Amino acid sequence: MSIKQDILWRILIAFTLVCLMAVAIVVQTIRIQTLQKDYWFNLADSLTTKYKTIEAERGNIYSEDGSLLATSIPFYEIRMDLNSTAMEEEVFNKNVDSLAIYLSEFFKDKTAREYRNKLISARRNGSRYLLISRKVTFPDLQKIKKFPLFRLGKYKGGFITIQKSKRITPFKLLAHRSIGYIREGIMPIGLEGTYDLDLSGVEGKQLMQRIASNLWIPINDTYEIEPENGKDVVTTLDTYIQDVTESALLKALVLHDADHGCAIVMEVSTGKIKAIANLGRTAPGQYWEIYNYAIGESTEPGSTFKLASIIAALEDNFVTLEDSVYIKNGSKQYYDEWMKDSNLGFTGWMSVKQAFEISSNVGISQIIYDHYKDDPNRFIRRLEQMNLRERTGIDIAGEPDPFIKQPNSHDWSGTTLPWMSVGYELTITPLQMLSLYNAVANDGEMMAPYLVNEIQEFGKPLQVFQPRTLVKKICSKKTIQQVQILLEGVVENGTASAIKSQQYKIAGKTGTAKIVEKKQGYTKIYQASFAGYFPADDPKYSCIVVVNSPSAGSYYGSKVAAPVFKEIADKIYARKIGFDENSPMFTESPDYENHIFLPNMKSGHGDDINIVYEYFDIPYSENEEAVWVSTSVNQEKVILKTIELAEGYVPDVVGMGLQDGLYLLENSGLKVNIKGKGKIQRQSIASGTLVYPGTQITIELI
Repeated sequence: MSIKQDILWRILIAFTLVCLMAVAIVVQTIRIQTLQKDYWFNLADSLTTKYKTIEAERGNIYSEDGSLLATSIPFYEIRMDLNSTAMEEEVFNKNVDSLAIYLSEFFKDKTAREYRNKLISARRNGSRYLLISRKVTFPDLQKIKKFPLFRLGKYKGGFITIQKSKRITPFKLLAHRSIGYIREGIMPIGLEGTYDLDLSGVEGKQLMQRIASNLWIPINDTYEIEPENGKDVVTTLDTYIQDVTESALLKALVLHDADHGCAIVMEVSTGKIKAIANLGRTAPGQYWEIYNYAIGESTEPGSTFKLASIIAALEDNFVTLEDSVYIKNGSKQYYDEWMKDSNLGFTGWMSVKQAFEISSNVGISQIIYDHYKDDPNRFIRRLEQMNLRERTGIDIAGEPDPFIKQPNSHDWSGTTLPWMSVGYELTITPLQMLSLYNAVANDGEMMAPYLVNEIQEFGKPLQVFQPRTLVKKICSKKTIQQVQILLEGVVENGTASAIKSQQYKIAGKTGTAKIVEKKQGYTKIYQASFAGYFPADDPKYSCIVVVNSPSAGSYYGSKVAAPVFKEIADKIYARKIGFDENSPMFTESPDYENHIFLPNMKSGHGDDINIVYEYFDIPYSENEEAVWVSTSVNQEKVILKTIELAEGYVPDVVGMGLQDGLYLLENSGLKVNIKGKGKIQRQSIASGTLVYPGTQITIELI
């Protein structure tokens, strides 16, 4: 064989070998992709691991009095690895029947036979992540861990638990919007959003193994990196004050068929928000905290703004309370617009004090227009000194800037100044308005409103928030003393005289404003409000109530908002400040010659009733364990009987006041319709009835 032939022969052999290798590769590839596909995929999956993020336990939110406002409840997903190499066939066969019986009796969703077939089939198919139940509570988990087979643990028994959590608000409606929430894809709301970094904690890590394309199971029972729990937030809210505020507002919205409303209670000396209620209509007669109107809704306030106007005029020494102002017949023309009083029964001359007390638009606008028309900037500067062009800086998001026109702006006109003086052509939020009234109650010092007292870890404060002053003096002491007299006069002699109390003094101002629509201008829809403080001679709390679009009956602040303020103030005064021994809540019993005085109390919360009895040293049967009680009277003492409550069932609220009854019914998941006033006499669904989602109940009060 020649050299040339040898080379060709070698090339042929090499080519043949390459072809054979290529064919072998193709055959093996086809074999892997078809006959051995599952084997290789499972092998690849078994060799794939990753770290899964483990969420930390989110911190709690508490009220100032220690009540739990928001917390995370753990629940567990139960799965089973039926292909665990440590699970012996003999052990499985011995326990599968017993496990099926336990699961059937516990979950009551399948028969024991169905569970047995499910487990055997999953074992046969090599299932490594069989779902048993998605939502198991911690107490139930402790029971399930002791079931046959499961008690052997993760490897020998195939028992897998995955912890998850659900955020709940135990008081449900109360301060719901201010507490807020965190939801994926939605802007964080309220305290949950503002303090998310503190509440969230630090995430942990757990090593997971892939057992199928989208199924991962933990390799170890413990976390590789333990999560650090979130911190707790302690708010300034008081659950009692919040409850009475929410209840009083809700009652007014239902009564007047209003679109929405809000109410805020602030501690005068500190600026602490003790209650903040926001209710918007979701259906006829139904309301929920759907938006934080108190902080986020900026509207024309109407006559409550007259306080700022009169402060400016008094501070600039343009008027005194005794000066006279001419209101003619209750109307006055400014350029091509007419200013009118809502109460046309007053005419001619009256004092500045009386003009403020009866809320005369003509009187107040004339004072401001006559003295500031040549220098409107001076009036605006006075408003700026009262911080009325700045946000309050409340510690949750959503507060807009107040809008107050400037004399050099394009939208300033000849009618702007008089209309601004009575609360139009400017916008302000209820919280911003309340801050002014709180400053007057606080002798001129404007406090920054705030909602959080401190951040805690394991009960120990990490960060404490102190009261903060926005403006040291909004005006002189003399002016403050004068406007305090004016605000007391509104309740004693003026538009709010219907809420005058015999037990304590109230100071405040009514407001009624037409609502403006962009396309329609001013409509026949109104906003009713009342802002003030109490007790007027030693102010402890300030409060504002705003009811938007009342459509049933009256729309005046004196008729719609002021009674809400009065109900809130009465209950706070009775619980937090002091009692009057001549209070009408006490009546003389006609049954006994010795004139025994016993309380004519409604059924309700045991703590509230105990406070009254102990304060007046009235004999009663103690029942320390009872949360809710009914009352009855014998010759010697008041008898307190426990009202039994069962979760998921309609409570018995007959004999209670609206506040307590509404609280219990709504927290049972019921939608409540209210008829009448007074004490609950009848409920449309009997107590002890099972509650279904969306169930409506009607309560009648007499």
